[in-house]
Amino acid sequence: MFLWTLKRSSSRVMSGRRVLVFSSVGELGSSLAQLLSSRAEKALSSGGSCFSLGLSGGSLVSILSKELPAVPNLDCSKWLIGFCDERLVPFSDPESTYGLYKNQLFGKINIPEERILAIDPSLPVKECAEDYASKLSKAFSTEKIPVFDVLLLGMGPDGHTCSLFPDHPLLQERQKTVAPISDSPKPPPQRVTMTLPMVNAARCVVFVSTGGSKAPVLKHVLEGGEGPALPAALVSPDQGELFWLLDEPAAASLTSPVERPGPGAKL
Repeated sequence: MFLWTLKRSSSRVMSGRRVLVFSSVGELGSSLAQLLSSRAEKALSSGGSCFSLGLSGGSLVSILSKELPAVPNLDCSKWLIGFCDERLVPFSDPESTYGLYKNQLFGKINIPEERILAIDPSLPVKECAEDYASKLSKAFSTEKIPVFDVLLLGMGPDGHTCSLFPDHPLLQERQKTVAPISDSPKPPPQRVTMTLPMVNAARCVVFVSTGGSKAPVLKHVLEGGEGPALPAALVSPDQGELFWLLDEPAAASLTSPVERPGPGAKL
């Protein structure tokens, strides 16, 4: 795998992004699934031993659980799955992102269990983050920043992404790839999250945001606003692609140019 060293400022403005607006969540989901399929094919055909994908929770769980299994001839046997953040709860808890994907998606695709990297929720949060960082380093065979082929991110109504919240000290973290958080303003308070250096090292980052409730914060993140940049606005891959996939209600407040791909469009 290629490795890129992170050199960036938290105030860097996003560039090279693509903002795509779909007429429905169904069209968005279908295009997202095709994007993952094409990036997996690209990663494996270029000599990679696997296609590495970082997952987030929220609406992405239901979108992927419906659309990925519908991709014709999809082969996930060489995929490596990680999680962009995770709540420190048992896997049986409905708040567990891993638990949701296990129940709704993993049984529908041929992903080997050993290729799914999850936290150990039995550990205290600090040790849990260190253990998960170690798992990633081992899986990627690197002591540097693991470089995912694709990271899928969501965004909260406050502009947070992963478990990186506005005005939180973790936004300034530059050394760790994975960090613990014990004071999340959104419950549950204890979580493990990728840091900005880890996110911005990815070859491709895809935000998925749907629904009218996201429209005001999307305008702030994508077009700027007063005050410090929100966490989602700090995501700008250093040498990779950046996509924002939105439905019409989420994009309602945007005035800058966007793309409106038709059904079945390849990204």
